[in-house]
Amino acid sequence: MLAVGALAFGLVLIVEGLVYALAPRIVEDMLAALRALPVETRRMLGLGALGVGVLLVWLGKTLGA
Repeated sequence: MLAVGALAFGLVLIVEGLVYALAPRIVEDMLAALRALPVETRRMLGLGALGVGVLLVWLGKTLGA
């Protein structure tokens, strides 16, 4: 179980690192756009992303990953 957690965390760090390495200006622009949104909108976006993530993990497990 620890290996799966380490793998998942490593994959997240790879994706995050790529975003910051390849497009740091776009990240800054996205953060500025997020700052302009109301807190409740950001919360709903976060919950939506969480839901999609859970759905994708469930789908992957269901399909045999």
